[in-house]
Amino acid sequence: MPRRYDIPLPDLTGTRAVVTGASDGIGAVLARRLAQAGAEVILPVRSEAKGAAVIDAIRRQVPGAAVTPRPLDLASLDSVSRFAAGLVSEGRPIHLLINNAGVMRPPQRQETSDGFELQFGVNHLGHFALTLGLLPLLREGRARVTSQTSVAARRGSVAWDDPDSERSYDVMKAYASSKIAVGLFARELDARSRAAGWGISSNLAHPGISPTNLLAAQPGMGRRRPSPARRVIGLLSWLGVAGTPESAALPALLAATDPRAAGDEFYGPARTVGGPPTRQELWGPLWSRDDARRVWELSERMLSSTAYAPSALG
Repeated sequence: MPRRYDIPLPDLTGTRAVVTGASDGIGAVLARRLAQAGAEVILPVRSEAKGAAVIDAIRRQVPGAAVTPRPLDLASLDSVSRFAAGLVSEGRPIHLLINNAGVMRPPQRQETSDGFELQFGVNHLGHFALTLGLLPLLREGRARVTSQTSVAARRGSVAWDDPDSERSYDVMKAYASSKIAVGLFARELDARSRAAGWGISSNLAHPGISPTNLLAAQPGMGRRRPSPARRVIGLLSWLGVAGTPESAALPALLAATDPRAAGDEFYGPARTVGGPPTRQELWGPLWSRDDARRVWELSERMLSSTAYAPSALG
């Protein structure tokens, strides 16, 4: 049977949090746990119906929970810009941002609405643009930003010369590239905040392996049946080797809420694929501070080719 782990959360009354990918899986757990601790939680969702369903579920478990859906599609920079502009216009500080949403292993190479390879565009560039767009509110709230990477980032590198996999496409290499970019961006965000006095701390987390909808059937992405790996992960979770959505959410919760988390830190399950959450050593592809600066600059260049350049978003 799956093993159960938990961590206590501090009182988050008065905290405003944004959690991407909160319409199911790990994101839904993150949103519920933050709401239970008293936070006001904004749920950026692509599907209005899924957003309504997860909010109903949270309110059944947390009566009076302050949870609000907002439309956001990370595969569209126009949607990212509108989401960020809407929150900025309200002028209320954001204290927690968890960049949790992601896509994995589409059955063939696909692109975002702005022409980026889907995994790199959603997992990294969408969150890069979102974070820059929310930067004024994050600075005002002296926010903690937590970005979710993946065990796929343990090896490999960013595809520096072909980030959109236009010349050759290997779905898992493209996924690993996107998740390494996420990790390097998280490190560079913390470094730039320290240098410029933004007051933002940025940490990195990974959930291990758990049976979520990343590998489930997703007709909108062209996957009509669950990936065979989804069944294997479900079995490993049942045996207690891999995690569950509940346990897989804990590293990000620890990174986002532990009073001792200082920034530029990495959290994950103790056994890599599962186990209690703990602070960890960075994986090799995430070590280089030069690569962290390089991924920020690459991301700015890629966005500058669109109508939603970093200056327009941040």
